Amino acid sequence: MSMTGRLGRRLIQLYAGLALYGASSAILVEAGLGLEPWNVLHQGLAELTGLTIGVVSIVVGAAVLLLWIPLRQRPGLGTVSNVFVVGIAMDATLAALPDAPSLAVRIPLMLAGILLNGVATGLYIAARFGPGPRDGLMTGLHQRTGRSIRLMRTAVEITVVATGFVLGGTIGVGTLLYAVAIGPLAQLFLRVFAVPAASDGSTVVAAGQPRRAILRR
Repeated sequence: MSMTGRLGRRLIQLYAGLALYGASSAILVEAGLGLEPWNVLHQGLAELTGLTIGVVSIVVGAAVLLLWIPLRQRPGLGTVSNVFVVGIAMDATLAALPDAPSLAVRIPLMLAGILLNGVATGLYIAARFGPGPRDGLMTGLHQRTGRSIRLMRTAVEITVVATGFVLGGTIGVGTLLYAVAIGPLAQLFLRVFAVPAASDGSTVVAAGQPRRAILRR
């Protein structure tokens, strides 16, 4: 594959993955059976402020990105794009989805949302345009404190889940299932969507985060 073709594929993967991430998160919101950790916080803040969950996601993502400055993290194209594309895609999908009052509909929605989230994570991380702002926060804390990424991720996500729950965010079986399934799903789809490495000595635009830091977000 030529360098131009490789770059084009990576850009398509990046934006398709981010848009699908936002759409899959909206599906989990609509299912109402529990959200991924950061969206528990986003939903709680949305309840508090009256803003849409997508707008809150953008604001929180931008705020987290500011924390990269003291952590000396360097954002890539994917980092900045993550802040805006995911939130916009969430709100657009929520506006298009009909209500799902029946549990018989909400359970398949939850499962579909988790699966699509894994696909989306594999797509945008494999594009290698830099980590999302929340992933970079965890890796930055790891580098500054010397603590393991697993510990940093656990501490951050427990904090955001607890805060979001207090504010009115949804915790449920979907939250637990997401926590168990997202790692294996993301690793699977990272392999599926891996872009062949450049063989001509060209420089990669921005390297992705360590795979140990896989959230999502």
